[in-house]
Amino acid sequence: MSQQIIDLESAEHRELLNAEWRYADGLVPGEPNGGLVNELAATPARLADYDDSNWDVIDDIQLGRSTGFCFGWYRITVTLPETIDGEGLAGKSVFLETCVDDYGELWIDSECDMAFGETGRGCVSGFNYPQRVCLAEQAEPGREHVIAVLAVNGPFGRPGGGIFLRYARLSVE
Repeated sequence: MSQQIIDLESAEHRELLNAEWRYADGLVPGEPNGGLVNELAATPARLADYDDSNWDVIDDIQLGRSTGFCFGWYRITVTLPETIDGEGLAGKSVFLETCVDDYGELWIDSECDMAFGETGRGCVSGFNYPQRVCLAEQAEPGREHVIAVLAVNGPFGRPGGGIFLRYARLSVE
């Protein structure tokens, strides 16, 4: 099987994955000041079992949200299908590819790929830098994966505009 792309912006492709995008403002959504406090040890929004059921369901991940120095979370739970375009998915590698405007962290099933010294992985890599992380080394049809993307507006010293995802897709190889 050659590389297959599942466009997470396409309603048809999201339906194939039984998925919908959710969004909430803040480092810790629902907390005062967006959960932005000095020396915060962790935000629960990165965890796969975090309850995002009251977050906004969104169709357009490219729509700018919030302004100034801000944080926001995009979450989507995908269920891997049996086939893509008639070809079996079992055992294939699946990667999440995205570009967060302006900075982003990618959490897959509560884990962030923090490969030291490598760019384009799960941790913030640079201003509008494309990121690619492994969703599944060997895909298991029917298995759910929770993708949580933390977006941060920048540059931090004088941020402009808002936050959004330039694109989001799964690459099956």
